[in-house]
Amino acid sequence: MIHWRERAGLFAGGLVASSLVAASLAAPAVAVAGGPPSVTPAYGTPQLAPTGTTEQVRQLVQCGSTMYAVGHFTSISGHGTTYTRDNVFSFSATAPYAVTSWNPSVNGVVNSITFSGSNCADAYIGGKFSQVGSTSVSNLAEVDTSTGAVVTGFKHSANSQVETLLGVDNHILAGGYFTSINGSSRHYMASLDPSTGADDGFLTLNISGNYSFAPSNGSRVYNQQLSHSGQYDLVEGDFTSVGGLPRQQIFMLDLTGATATVTPWTSPEWDGSSNAYPYECATVEPFYIQAASWSPDDSTIYIGTTGYHPNGYPTGATPRTGLCDAAAAFPATQGPVTHLWVNYTGCDSLYSTAADGSTAYFGGHERWSQNANDCDAAGPGAIKAPGMEGLSPTTGLLTYNPTRGRGLGADDMLITSAGLWIASDNASNTNNCGLTSAGKPDYGHAGICLLPY
Repeated sequence: MIHWRERAGLFAGGLVASSLVAASLAAPAVAVAGGPPSVTPAYGTPQLAPTGTTEQVRQLVQCGSTMYAVGHFTSISGHGTTYTRDNVFSFSATAPYAVTSWNPSVNGVVNSITFSGSNCADAYIGGKFSQVGSTSVSNLAEVDTSTGAVVTGFKHSANSQVETLLGVDNHILAGGYFTSINGSSRHYMASLDPSTGADDGFLTLNISGNYSFAPSNGSRVYNQQLSHSGQYDLVEGDFTSVGGLPRQQIFMLDLTGATATVTPWTSPEWDGSSNAYPYECATVEPFYIQAASWSPDDSTIYIGTTGYHPNGYPTGATPRTGLCDAAAAFPATQGPVTHLWVNYTGCDSLYSTAADGSTAYFGGHERWSQNANDCDAAGPGAIKAPGMEGLSPTTGLLTYNPTRGRGLGADDMLITSAGLWIASDNASNTNNCGLTSAGKPDYGHAGICLLPY
């Protein structure tokens, strides 16, 4: 089933063996060796308040003892109280998960939030907005996490929406649709000084191109994920050239030098360098690798994709091929790689992924796992796994199946020492995640769910 949304666009298997690893963070992601978490969610996490409209949490990030949530929403419910919160709020990372008084009040969708190192005093937000509180900005701002006020010393102007922010090694790596940011003419991705917001020259990638087979799609950077070591950054988007190298859908940056460099990691399965792989997905979803995650030891990269089906491929009871609407694993080896395994949803999109030592997790609006033999229907061998799935890192088989309300789709997953956090939406009044002790769906988790370790 086609899912007609992209970040900031919502509001404006079967198993195939090969012959041959979340979210923007202020520091490397927590590398949890254990897992999987309980299928019963934590009680009392805040949720999107029912407003009669579809609202969504786009990203969850932890800094210190506080969780930060951004997206497109107007009010949050917690322990019987409703709080007015426009597109960004924070709450305690531990029970009872109390909503804080922080209320910057952003007048448009916030796609991403990050921090600079361990400094939780200020947050950097990016999206499609023009005002934070009473201060005029353009799609980017640094915000005081105590007062909610814009830190005006940090430049705050991008000429189009910001999709992703990552704070690492005294840089704020920003990606999006922009062709100008804080006075720099850097296209689609730039590195900003965390104090001034000026382009600090760490990224000189000259990103360009888009997919000519699709009738309407634009160049952009969409998402990024820091490795646990802090050495590498995965970047997803719509482009054909990065750093002078042919790259499509996804590339890897080495962050250890004076300037970041594009690594040799790539694959003919998405880069179009081999006719052996049908790398183009349907023209309605040409940009399909929208999420990736790292295994705890950084040896494996997991991708979750949209794409519907290969371009020109029939729907119906036909075996799936390629990487469209699938979860997949690839080695992180520096050089050309091919998949370790692919697990198909049967033409439902995946938008997020995370991994611990036991399981690779994928979220979207999928209905099935291991559904390689049909499209928009359950083929032979398909297993019901609505809203999310947990797969074996070695085989790609379904091993963890707590279920979740599908809604528009889980837009972000985050592993912390507490467990697996899932950011989603309340489309069609969706608010269930995981199971009760009686094995039935657990409700009261619209937009935010924690499956605890």
